[in-house]
Amino acid sequence: MNDEILYDVADGIGTITLNRPQARNALTFAMYERLAEICGDPERHGAPKVIVMTGAGEKAFAAGTDIAQFRDFKTAEDALAYEHRIDGVITAIETCSVPTIAAISGAVTGGGASIACACDLRIATGSARFGFPVARTLGNCLSMSNYARLSSLLGPARVKDIVFTARLIEAEEGHRVGLYNELVADHAALMARTAELAQTIRGHAPLTMRATKEALRRLAKAAGEGIDGDDLVVMCYTSADFREGMEAFLGKRAPNWQGK
Repeated sequence: MNDEILYDVADGIGTITLNRPQARNALTFAMYERLAEICGDPERHGAPKVIVMTGAGEKAFAAGTDIAQFRDFKTAEDALAYEHRIDGVITAIETCSVPTIAAISGAVTGGGASIACACDLRIATGSARFGFPVARTLGNCLSMSNYARLSSLLGPARVKDIVFTARLIEAEEGHRVGLYNELVADHAALMARTAELAQTIRGHAPLTMRATKEALRRLAKAAGEGIDGDDLVVMCYTSADFREGMEAFLGKRAPNWQGK
């Protein structure tokens, strides 16, 4: 495995570092898969009692999926395969058998925001900026599962606000609306407080935490049971607007939306 995902376990605490600082830790498919491997079976990956996720450097936790990977998308099957694949990764994080903490500095957007939302706890610095700016960039959409997670965390009105306006939530607002459990002064304080919290959680009853995680996940899942959003994914990802948004983003120009 390359060094785009760093992982170590020390004193019962596993630390995952998204390690592409030159690309604001944008995720490749290989990085997503590595996250799923670790979170899907922590027992086989050093048996940590708690897992911390963070991004290399101070500019970003993760800025989403590396957009260059979308250039080969042409069919509905491409779009659905991508969303189902990423949903599997996010579900592996959400259902991880040990508590997870996201330590966030800088940008936490797109797929990076989905990863943070799937973690159990989130601690951020004042530089954290959270959002899904797809209405301004690619013209695609979230999966139904990610809409459900985001709505459960922030409420539907605020989800509409951040998606429709494509704005990024600043740290103080994120803390105020419950996105972040704690806000700290800077990156050094972030890592120190995250380590302290991880040590506290590591010493508590594992089955209590596992049961609480699973109970809350089942409650959230029940609220959206039976709802299919594949048609929405296909509508966006196979559109001319998605192709235009991707090429505009990569070409560093404003997209010309046509609504088709």
